[in-house]
Formats: sequence, C-alpha cells, structure tokens
Amino acid sequence: MSQEGSSSFAPIAHTWRALRHRNFKLFFFGQSVSLIGTWMTRLATAWLVYQLTHSALLLGVVSFSGQIVSFLLGPFAAVWVERLERRRLLVITQASAALQSLSLAALTLTHVITLPEIIGLMMFQGLVNAFDMPGRQSFLVQMVEDRGDLANAIAINSSMVNGTRLIGPAIGGLIIAAFGEGYCFLIDGLSYFAVIASLLAMRLPALKARGQSGSSLLEELREGWNYVRGSRSIRTILLILALTCLLGWPYSVLLPVFAGTVLHGGAHTLGWLTAASGVGAFTSALALAMRKSIMGLTRTLQAAIALLGVGLIFFGLSHVLWLSLALMVVVGFGLIQAAAVCNTIIQSLVPDEMRARVMGYYTMAFVGAAPFGSLAAGALAQHIGAPHTVMLTGALCLAGAAWFGLQLPKIRPAMRASYREKELAAARAAGEEPRGAGARASAS
Repeated sequence: MSQEGSSSFAPIAHTWRALRHRNFKLFFFGQSVSLIGTWMTRLATAWLVYQLTHSALLLGVVSFSGQIVSFLLGPFAAVWVERLERRRLLVITQASAALQSLSLAALTLTHVITLPEIIGLMMFQGLVNAFDMPGRQSFLVQMVEDRGDLANAIAINSSMVNGTRLIGPAIGGLIIAAFGEGYCFLIDGLSYFAVIASLLAMRLPALKARGQSGSSLLEELREGWNYVRGSRSIRTILLILALTCLLGWPYSVLLPVFAGTVLHGGAHTLGWLTAASGVGAFTSALALAMRKSIMGLTRTLQAAIALLGVGLIFFGLSHVLWLSLALMVVVGFGLIQAAAVCNTIIQSLVPDEMRARVMGYYTMAFVGAAPFGSLAAGALAQHIGAPHTVMLTGALCLAGAAWFGLQLPKIRPAMRASYREKELAAARAAGEEPRGAGARASAS
C-alpha cells in the first residue's frame, strides 16, 4: 500500500487506539451489548409510566426516585470502591442490575406492575449505580495500561454509551409497539451477562486495594471532600457539570409528553426522539475520540453548554417531527460533549490515589443533580407545559455557559500547575527529566 494510502487511515487508527488494550477491548464489546438493553429499558420505563399515569409530574417522580439514591450515596460508595477489587465489584453491580431488569420484566409480563413497584425498582437501580459508576470510571485505569491512551479510552467509552443510544431506543420503540414494554426489560436483563462474561475473561495484574491502613470511611470521605474543595479547577468543573445536568438533562424525562401530546405520536415517536439525541451524543463522543490532545477543552466545554441551551430553546418551540428530531441531535451533542469533556478534564487532573473518590463526586454531579431537575421539570410542566419548561431550562443553560466563561481566567493557572505537577511525578517515577511540560500546561 502506498504511503498516501496508509496515512489516510491514520486518523481512524488514532481515534480507536485505546482498543489495542485487550482488557479494554473485551469491556468495550461486552458493555456495548449490555448498553443496548439499558437504553431499551430506559425508553420502556418512561413509556410505561406515561401510559399508566399520563402525568408529567409522575415521570419526574420516577426519574427522581432512582437518581436521588445515587446522589446521596455517591461519595460514600466511592470510598468503598477504593477498598474493593474493581472487577469483582463490577461483576456484582452488573448481576444486581440484571436482577432489577428481570424483576421489571416479570412484573410487566404478568400484568401486575404498579407505579410503587416501578419506583422501588428504580431506587434499587440507583443504589447499584452509586457503586457502579465510580467503579467503572476508576477501572479504566486498570484496563488501559498506557496512560497516554486514557483520554482516548474515556472518549471511546462515551462513544460506546451513545452509539448504543442510537440502537437501543429505536429497537425498543419497535418492540413496545409490537409486544409491549415487558420484553424490553427481559432483553435488558439477559444482556448484562455479556458484560459479566467480558469482565471474567480479563487478565489483570494484582492491584493493592486502598483504605486498609487504618483510615476510617469517614476519614477517607473527608480527604476526598477536602481535595475537591481545595482544588479550584476541579471544584469549578464539577459545579458547571452539576448545573448542566440539573438544567439540561430533564428534557429526557419530558420526551414522552412531547412524543404523545406535542407531536401526536406513540412509542415509536419516543424511540426516534431518543435515538436522534443519541446521534448527536455519538457524534460528540467521536469528535472527542479524534482529538490528539486535551488542549482547548475548557473552551469546548463552554461552547457545548451554550449549544445545549440553544437546542433546548428551539426544541421547545418546535411542533414538527423532522425539526424536533434535528434539534434532538443538537441537544444530544451539547449535553454529552459537556459531560465527556468534564470527565476528561477531571481524569487528567486527579492523582490516582484520589481518583475513585473524586469520581464519586463526578457521579453526584452527573447523575445526582439530574433528579432534582427532573422533579422540578415535571412539576413545572404540569403548570406551564413541557415546551415552556424546556425553553426555560435552555435559557438557564446559556446563562451557565456565560458564568463558566467568566471563571476560565481563574481556573486555568491552577490547571496548568496540576498538569505540571503530574508530569514531574511521572518523570521522577521513570527516572527521567520531564519534557514538553510547557506545551502540556497550555492544554486548558
């Protein structure tokens, strides 16, 4: 093959370079199968609640019930994650999630499902997620041996989550229309065995668990909180992430209202709206995976939040399906771009010994802020309607982007200092002089 032909494939190879690590490749394919089922369950749960209640408020209540548990337990669970062997923990969380989905399937297929049972099972899933999310995020370091590929692995992981978001809702909408919600739950429950199999097939080096040196859970929790509070850059990134999820994420809770009332469709319409947001989210994740460095990520974050706000405002104004689908692409791109960029920045700044604890606060910001937004959006939609609610949250996202822009000059020096410190530590560990620190320091 000519040199020109080889070079044309270089960007593609660079985009997926983290998949050269065997363990991460196993996780990628196993988790991909499982996430298709997860997105089917999310769609089916929302549609089932809407069919049972026809209430925007109760859609918010159900979403709140699952996410609030993750919010409250996030920091405590993150400390426990550091005390446990990560692979064993993830096998347990995935098996527990399978049990939750199979329970939903059994209750729905036997036509005895009620709203309190849905809320109870959502709370159980929130408990599982409180341990699963920080465990999965910190486990990336074990799956990717070359730390230079870590940012790419985070981007590929986001691509996986959002690529399956294209497939799962589209399939789920068709299955609901043909057979009912119960079969979505059943397929999801069975899909968890794919990721469990991938975890068991990994070959991992022994890793010493932290937290066994006499420190109490509360002491380690305090250390994590003091680290986050003392780091202005991480504190600001977590705050803007929480604000974005509080205001930007609740649109998904109201999608059944848009599908059924605003656009006069059914479950298949909800499936297409969810899949359209997945197109934007997947495109966003691919764009991040193709980046060769972390330079300029803070400006990218600000632009993503602003784009999310604009997309939400115009989505609230739309009453035409094709236009609503196009705007869902914009919304999905902005929301996931913001979340993934925050993840990448935090992972690049945090030292290994604090990673799981800080990712516990990331879980609080990413998953935990959403339930309050969902509950507020559901209640507000009952009074002013779903379109006006989404437009209001979009306007507040624009205000958040403006506020973050004002914070950038204050956090960039701290970010440069953190990058420099990590480079010096890596160089000392390797017995070398640090190189390229000046270029890396400008990455913010």
